Amino acid sequence: MPIQQANWSPYDNNGGTCVAIAGSDYCVIAADTRMSTGYSILTRDYSKIIQLAEKSVMASSGFQADVRALQKVLEARHLTYQHQHNKQMSCPAMAQLLSNTLYYKRFFPYYSFNVLGGLDNEGKGCVFTYDAVGSYERVGYSSQGSGSTLIMPFLDNQLKSPSPLLLPAKDAVTPLSESEAVDLVKTCFASATERDIYTGDKLEILVLNATGVHREYMELRKD
Repeated sequence: MPIQQANWSPYDNNGGTCVAIAGSDYCVIAADTRMSTGYSILTRDYSKIIQLAEKSVMASSGFQADVRALQKVLEARHLTYQHQHNKQMSCPAMAQLLSNTLYYKRFFPYYSFNVLGGLDNEGKGCVFTYDAVGSYERVGYSSQGSGSTLIMPFLDNQLKSPSPLLLPAKDAVTPLSESEAVDLVKTCFASATERDIYTGDKLEILVLNATGVHREYMELRKD
């Protein structure tokens, strides 16, 4: 009888895709609502987006148990910040907090791939993109998750950001209007759903602007 070895992993990948686009006075954050493991769909209606502060929203794919643990830590840290400073955390401050929280766990990381979007102190849209151990960058648009390899080339083609090496530095915001950005996100997901089995069911879109947060949904393929 051949020798068999039992393998167990503390991680799983529940799939799903997140996208964020920053504009001159808005930010669009979107994610699908499918949660899978292997070839099984666990639920078709699981939100991957959480509002962490008045002007900060995070979308996360990867291992959803770790994502939930990370969200709880950030909510607790933000509550402490509000008690100490008597104000909400800004989006760039939340971006640094998220980086520190992920880096603190770098030897047993949260298996989550995050995009953080919102408005900065000047009211401009901002998007921060992360790896699992806290390395982050402010960009004009980003995608994470199982469909990101399909969506990022399309976004690069439509919205190519100015090089960070150009001087003087250019703003990493997209030239699109708010409604054009929402339509672009819908197009991204409609095409990614055709090729990625882990993306589908429903698209959840959050738009942050000076008037607040607006949420809308779009149906995606169910197969």
